[in-house]
Amino acid sequence: MMPVPAAGFREEGAPFLSAKRVADHLGIPMSELATLVGVARNTLRAAVAGRKVDAALSPVVRILSMAAEMAGGDDRAVIWFKHQPIPGWAGKTAFDLVREGKSEKVLAYLEAVRSGVYA
Repeated sequence: MMPVPAAGFREEGAPFLSAKRVADHLGIPMSELATLVGVARNTLRAAVAGRKVDAALSPVVRILSMAAEMAGGDDRAVIWFKHQPIPGWAGKTAFDLVREGKSEKVLAYLEAVRSGVYA
């Protein structure tokens, strides 16, 4: 399966990322996605919260897109995101780090791997 571009995480014609599409892609319920990105579950569903939800989901979508590009597909990226410990983080996965508000650390790790630092 080819990587889903960020636009694939939007509803057709919508300017913002779709929480439902991200949750479906990760295979998790909306309540777990809300916890992952640090927003209230009702915020994910509120039409008026588009910018806030978009900002909360953007790092996850960026991580998944980069991981899919590097791992060779979306399914592999999701498995990596949820299950593969990241070196130097005491067995924590990208999912764990994002939940702790450390998505920038995951993105920095992926950039380093991409540029050959951890290869």
